[in-house]
Order: sequence, then structure tokens, then C-alpha cells
Amino acid sequence: MLLIIDVQERLMPVMHERAEVEGNIERLIRGAHVLGVPVIVSEQYVKGLGRTVEPLRMALEETGAYQPVEKICFSAAAQLDALERRQVLVAGVEAHVCVYQTASDLLARGLSVTLLADAITSRSAHNKSIAIQRLVSDGAKLSSTEMALFELLGAAGTDEFRAISKIVK
Repeated sequence: MLLIIDVQERLMPVMHERAEVEGNIERLIRGAHVLGVPVIVSEQYVKGLGRTVEPLRMALEETGAYQPVEKICFSAAAQLDALERRQVLVAGVEAHVCVYQTASDLLARGLSVTLLADAITSRSAHNKSIAIQRLVSDGAKLSSTEMALFELLGAAGTDEFRAISKIVK
């Protein structure tokens, strides 16, 4: 499954490489839809931080995947327990807080966690880097948006391949 963590209206304006990260998450949402990969979206303290940013919310609504899980804990792992998925692609913010704590909890539960490095950010590049280093040393895998989509795809020459090719361009 694809887990998108806390890409919210009042958080994103201060995030490092905001536009790139939002664009990559939108590609992931659209690619997951083409490939039949379930998408879960978390939102931290909506009253204070707002909802998922509009471009992503629209993409999620178009694909039928906008059913956010609201939380006040930094980790979103508890909300995923009932889903019975063993592999989780992780994107979102902030890398060193909610992304880190969620991925760490998922690893502790024995799940395979792949961090989509170009779809994760923090207010500073330094905090993002430290979070990714710690999670990789704890057993998470590292990937990128395009790498993950083509890995999920597996082969060229299909309608899905053509759709994914359009999404990543």
C-alpha cells in the first residue's frame, strides 16, 4: 500500500522542496490508482493544521482514495493494523517526526517499509537526511517515486505501462 503522511495545508508552505514533493506525491497517487495499489492518507490534528493540500486532495478524490485517517499521535501505524498489508510505501511530512515515527513503528511490527525519498520532506534538508539515515539503518528500504512505480509495474508493453509513462513525464 501507499501511505501518505500529513501533507497538510498549514504544514506544506514551510517545507523544504515543497513543490517537488507535492508533485511526486501526486504522481504516486495517480500511479497507485493505475496499478491497483491501495492508498491511505493520514492527517494530523486537522483543526490546527488543515486538510491535505488541495492538489493532492483533488487527485485522491478523483481516484476515490480520499478517506483520510485523522490522528493526534505522531505515528500513523496504529491506524493501519487492520489492513493486513505487509509492504508499505511511505511518503509525506515531516520526515523526522511523523514519517519517522510511523515508519519505525511499522518496522517494529515486521512490515516491509520503503521510503520514497523524493516524496518525503521536512522543514530542513538536514532533518530529512537524518530521519532517512536512521530508518534505513533500522531496516527500511530507500526508493524514489519513479523507481517505485516502475518496480510495481514490472514490465513494459501494457496499458498500465503507457499510463505510468505519462504520469512520470
